[in-house]
Amino acid sequence: MAGTGGSVAGKATDVEYELLCDDAGAFLRRYVLDDTGTLVPEDSDLDGGTYAPVGTVRRCEAPAAPANPVVDATLQRQTGAGNVTIPAGARSITLVVLAGTAAVAIGGGAAVTVPAGTSLTWGVDRGGDTGETLQDEFVFTGIAGSDLLVTSTREV
Repeated sequence: MAGTGGSVAGKATDVEYELLCDDAGAFLRRYVLDDTGTLVPEDSDLDGGTYAPVGTVRRCEAPAAPANPVVDATLQRQTGAGNVTIPAGARSITLVVLAGTAAVAIGGGAAVTVPAGTSLTWGVDRGGDTGETLQDEFVFTGIAGSDLLVTSTREV
């Protein structure tokens, strides 16, 4: 069986991309090495549409890292009759009723009875980067024979 060997050459372009910024924001610059060897820059907005740079073109700066908030945690135990009050502005609150019952009042509303063996948590999804906090005061009231643990966190 006879055959021939060889290679097939075709036109190929080399493409590189770079994210740049100007006075109007970020855009994408595509560098194409065309078939004549000429470097051709093409600019587009981030959605792929054509773009004309405005002002000084520069490398985009990395966004500043969000500050890591300092979070203070407090654990309070209430045995027998008495209150634990957590002021508005906490990031999270957890109640564990170890014995007896507790009453929970949120934001001055009516108290709800919570039996022994119950654990409840209230919290916000994003504290540090948005300043989000629980907006109400929480009052946990123990009665004779009760044993409560109340843990709270807040940014300081």
